[in-house]
Amino acid sequence: MQIRSLKAALNSNGYYKYKKPDSTVDFLVVGGGVIGLSIAQRLAQRFPSKSTIVAERHGSAGQETRYFVKKSLVEARIVAIYGFNGMLLTVKCIGLYYPQHSLKTKLCIRGRRMLYERCEQYKIPYSKVGKLVVAQEHQKPYIENLHAKAQQISRAASNDHILPTKLISGDEARAYEPTLSQSIAAALWSPETGIVDSHSFMESLEMDITESVGGELAYSTKVVRVDPHVGPALAEGAPTDDVPENGWVVQTVTGGAEESDTMLARTVINASGLSGNLILNSLLPDDQRIPMFYARGSYASCHAPSVSGISHLIYPCPDTGGREQHAFQSLGTHLTIDLHGKVRFGPDIEWLDPEPDASPDFWQQHLVPDDSRLEQMSQAIGEYLHGVTTDSLQPDYSGIRPKQVGPTGGFQDFTFRIDRPWSMPGVSVSSNPRGKGGSPMITLLGIESPGLTSSLAIAAMVVDDIISKEFPEDEGM
Repeated sequence: MQIRSLKAALNSNGYYKYKKPDSTVDFLVVGGGVIGLSIAQRLAQRFPSKSTIVAERHGSAGQETRYFVKKSLVEARIVAIYGFNGMLLTVKCIGLYYPQHSLKTKLCIRGRRMLYERCEQYKIPYSKVGKLVVAQEHQKPYIENLHAKAQQISRAASNDHILPTKLISGDEARAYEPTLSQSIAAALWSPETGIVDSHSFMESLEMDITESVGGELAYSTKVVRVDPHVGPALAEGAPTDDVPENGWVVQTVTGGAEESDTMLARTVINASGLSGNLILNSLLPDDQRIPMFYARGSYASCHAPSVSGISHLIYPCPDTGGREQHAFQSLGTHLTIDLHGKVRFGPDIEWLDPEPDASPDFWQQHLVPDDSRLEQMSQAIGEYLHGVTTDSLQPDYSGIRPKQVGPTGGFQDFTFRIDRPWSMPGVSVSSNPRGKGGSPMITLLGIESPGLTSSLAIAAMVVDDIISKEFPEDEGM
């Protein structure tokens, strides 16, 4: 079956017309998820004399890629994933699964260290519970390859980038977790894998931003139009005004306001997750628009007695179908625990197939968890664990992952795209001799797993390796 993508664009109906900006901001971060907050926090720290605004269309942080709807609610309403009694413990990856020199591997390993350090500094609850990647006899080459890659990375890295793993037998794995199936012939033990309270982590980032001199969080604020601006020369069809600076004219709507507000953003960082391609697509010709694929992942809670004493994360080997060394689209239905010891299984993967004219937010209708995936999940779990039946599983929550490629697309790395106002179609630079530097729009695409683990390292890359080169004289001011 061919899975369709969406090439939707911001303001595609032309409702919002160009407006002259009435304010200016140095850095505008679009998206208040963990990535946007991490970038804004580092910007506020690195450039304290400059203004940084986070525009988030929802009323609080982290309510997009990690949305879920709990089945137990009487009304099907969307709530933030960290709503489990005010605490969500998110599994931290350590960079095992991706190509060695990819950004996903490099940023995940660096981000792991940075995240643990921040947890210690800000007293954010976390635990290094460790992870077992379990394998049946025919799957042993898979974990052996993972172990070899981890050793290779560790040999080439500094001490803070070591990726410790250990190959153990099936009996040794059952000594860790006795309910593992007898068919498990070997396992890869990863002691550095852990779980972290992502709610507290995001709160710590929010606190740093709001307590900084120039940082501001603008929740319930939706970006509705973006135009490139090059001095007095604007995009084709936009009126000439007297704004002398290069940048991006951004319109936002806050709350239920009827009128939009307009600002000139000298630098835009687009970290809007599931909506990451919308701004660019509104500026590009139809044949250059960026597609987005959507995959639903569901979790199930479990009340089987056999899982009550489990204290480590358990990952099966993903189904590679014999076609490739790694399965990059899904790592299989694994077992997770939180700091209270509650067990959940997931996520599985279910590709969404939107209609060609679907709304960019069509995925919201797929968030309500149901029973349809439980039998398939229980079969997958039974391949590596005893005592889990369909009846012992209950739908818990579902989320949507933004993907740059479809089911057969293979590996796709994190993407960091840089555009300049004068490089956009329809922009005239004839009257502006300065059209050679500054004013970037940095778009982050495909930031799914291991996004949270990588978040602080992603922020460091965006701020230190890209933005700081634009304003070297302003650092520390």
